[in-house]
Amino acid sequence: MKVVIQRVSKASVSVDEKIVGSISKGLLVLVGFQEGDEVEDLIWMASKICNLRIFSDHEGKMNLSLLDLDAQILLISQFTLYASTKKGNRPSFIKAAKPELAKSLYAQFSELLAQLNSKKCEEGIFGADMQVSLCNDGPVTIIIDSKQKD
Repeated sequence: MKVVIQRVSKASVSVDEKIVGSISKGLLVLVGFQEGDEVEDLIWMASKICNLRIFSDHEGKMNLSLLDLDAQILLISQFTLYASTKKGNRPSFIKAAKPELAKSLYAQFSELLAQLNSKKCEEGIFGADMQVSLCNDGPVTIIIDSKQKD
């Protein structure tokens, strides 16, 4: 699985011009799944995200985690994280998990994040045409792949 994490001062996601999820200070997490992703990937990634020290402390150093600040998560499914542009100009998404598997993994991942963060994970709607608005704080954007834990 891959995630793109953005530290935000606020973020929201809309479907059909209706806001379905929003947060104030926290993390916007775009997540994509591939065939072969398992519960162990979800557990590792959820822990990594919740404990990632990317918020500034009183000295302005990135030393605090989501948990330290009691911040929120907005989770958005994003199969396009597995786009391949190796051949031609039209991306291929053959590496992305099939929708049935991805939807199940997405639900499990959201639940894990909520458990670790002790608060509901705000979400988009899986498979919907979504519009995401955010104010990237920093900007801070980090990409993590569960298959590359180095």
